Amino acid sequence: MDDVKYILRFLGIVLMVEGVLMLCCLVPALHFDDGTAGSIALSGAFTLAVGLWLRVTFGGAKALRQRRMAYVLVVLMWAVLALFGMLPFLTTGTLRGVVDALFESTSGITSTGATVFSAVEWLPASVLFWRSMTQWFGGFGIVLLVLALVPRLGINKYSLYTAEASGADNTGKQSTTMAATVRQTLGVYVLLTAVFVLLLCKSGMQLWDAVNVTFTNISSGGFSIYNNSLEGLTHGQQYIVAAAMLLSGVNFAMLYNLLTFHWDRLRHKLEQLRFYLTAAAVCSAFVVSALVLKMGYGVGDALRCGVVQTVSVLTTTGSLAADTSGWWVPVTFLFVALSMCGGMAGSTTGGLKAMRVLILVRHVSKTLRDRLHPRAVSPVRLNGIPVRAELTTNVMVCFMVFGMVCFLGIMLLMVCGINATESIGAVVACMTGYGPGLGTSGGFGCYAHFTVAAKLVCSLLMLMGRLECLTVVILFAPAFYRVKSETL
Repeated sequence: MDDVKYILRFLGIVLMVEGVLMLCCLVPALHFDDGTAGSIALSGAFTLAVGLWLRVTFGGAKALRQRRMAYVLVVLMWAVLALFGMLPFLTTGTLRGVVDALFESTSGITSTGATVFSAVEWLPASVLFWRSMTQWFGGFGIVLLVLALVPRLGINKYSLYTAEASGADNTGKQSTTMAATVRQTLGVYVLLTAVFVLLLCKSGMQLWDAVNVTFTNISSGGFSIYNNSLEGLTHGQQYIVAAAMLLSGVNFAMLYNLLTFHWDRLRHKLEQLRFYLTAAAVCSAFVVSALVLKMGYGVGDALRCGVVQTVSVLTTTGSLAADTSGWWVPVTFLFVALSMCGGMAGSTTGGLKAMRVLILVRHVSKTLRDRLHPRAVSPVRLNGIPVRAELTTNVMVCFMVFGMVCFLGIMLLMVCGINATESIGAVVACMTGYGPGLGTSGGFGCYAHFTVAAKLVCSLLMLMGRLECLTVVILFAPAFYRVKSETL
């Protein structure tokens, strides 16, 4: 019961944060006089009141005792955030269906970018800002945001951190306290946001547009305030956004060390960075060549669209420099594979993460060498250091669970009446956090035509993808309930 009380207390703190952020949407509502100020105030006040009530009622719970309850807390937290995140859509009348509102809210909170809106430019300013805001704080991870803002929560913060982001590169801790590490990375996140808002403003973009575009791209989210995503921006602005997306895929601890001149701490992630940048460069070159040779693009347009779109896919952002639904089929399938890879561990990107892909590739290479030279000792190495067998096993388990969940998701969507192509595209897009799928849900399309059951399945997949499957799947393991959990 103590753990249950603590979970409710923590959920109260999270809802208070969400309520305050929701009330921030009053600024554009009043500034643009879009007629939604009352609805936004009601949504924010209700969320804040529920959070305050939980915080006060269960304020006596001082600590979380069992390790497994950290997983329960994280899953419940994201689910509750998505449920309350529906309120601005429902109270303003922009979405009338609860399932549609849940889909949109979950997509925002998990920084996925899939949407049920076929057009967004008609939406009130407050709702547009709420969509951008959910992706901005969802991209960093609301758990990490709470740990940064509330230094004394009476919990093993490192356990909660790893439960929320099982793919994070935990070797990136730079401080003796987890809260300090989180504050440092949050500082980098806020700094990058401010820098790219300024750069977009200097390029001629209005402040309102610059804030929304930065929020949704620095978070690897992909929501847009334009119907055609990035297509209407100037060429220079598209390259600025591409730089923001590329940096969002770099480990934030590495960026902190780079900004604070701790060069000695960078070597532990250099191979991941090299793999990530090489993938971006090689795939960009292939896409640019395909645009010129197969689709008749001019060299300048091909270079811009190819680079921006490849970076968007690799970082699982989902912003579009052009309508990609009609692009050459091999490019489309390359994008599917790239979105499954994702950026570096410890970044805002989704996918399986470059570190896992690199370890898996080297493990396959090691296995082939061992077949040829069975007596040779050739461990898998990362940054010159042998990778523990436990870590390699965990990586293989992540790939296997990811594949199994994708298979089940595709089957469920087809049972819900979605054709095979769209089912595959939607599952990969939701699991990786990329957003746009294949067929009518790809390119500038949306998920509005999906059935109610299919939207619920996609919402669950977005949640599982954001928590990288294991955090959610572990709740269904019989051992989770049978075995006595270790204490924190």
